[in-house]
Amino acid sequence: MFSDLSRPPLNATELRRNLTFFSSLDVVAETGSTNADLVAVAGDRDADRKVLIAESQTKGRGRHGREWVSPPQAQIAMSMLLRVPEVPVSELGWIPLLTGIAVADALRSVAEVEAVLKWPNDLLINDKKVAGILAEMGGTEVRAVVIGLGLNVSLNADELPVPEATSLTLEDAECVDRTTLIRAILRSFADWYTRWENADFTSAALAPAYAERCATIGANVRAELPSGDLLQGRALGVDSAGRLQIQTDHGIATVTAGDVRHVRRTD
Repeated sequence: MFSDLSRPPLNATELRRNLTFFSSLDVVAETGSTNADLVAVAGDRDADRKVLIAESQTKGRGRHGREWVSPPQAQIAMSMLLRVPEVPVSELGWIPLLTGIAVADALRSVAEVEAVLKWPNDLLINDKKVAGILAEMGGTEVRAVVIGLGLNVSLNADELPVPEATSLTLEDAECVDRTTLIRAILRSFADWYTRWENADFTSAALAPAYAERCATIGANVRAELPSGDLLQGRALGVDSAGRLQIQTDHGIATVTAGDVRHVRRTD
């Protein structure tokens, strides 16, 4: 195990205490990618509602295959595997957005930081990225989704991957205990997913909460699309499939995927 006493290891026993929504929770010292590990077992017969957490992730991935790594025990590198055959295909885009709602609520409640969402999958504090979410489909016979979370907890300024990033420690969070934070995140996710399930997986059950927590909505944005095209305008909101709608000079554009930056208003 790692020797940095200022960054204590996770308490797996405590993490499993009163674990009801999820069927299992495993903590490993090191892996390449928790998402890749769960995608690999998504087709297994008993693979449902599993949580995998790594103290160190050597090949962590963000969107578009970007690297997401940190010193050991300095972040939360966690993935969740859920079978979702009952979720309509049209609503699958809400799963990472729901995760963002859940994580933002947990950070606001336990860490006492003003975490907000940036469409589609980032969490910001004071306009800097503290966490990212990556959802991937898995399974063959039964549709499954793997949702990964990378959350910077105790990284120092010289350990951040980019200047636009931050950590809970740098933002003077009330709580930086990773075991406590993970328990809060898992409880929040279970609560929001259950609400969504009870509402027959409709976007109406999530849209108001997402809009309330999303700093992108109402902001001037620049979106770089996978095609390389650029869109610029005001973000109006998200549609019923969770796609971003941008008011441009040429009308309303709907963005399914892309890199979105908040830009300052110009005179």
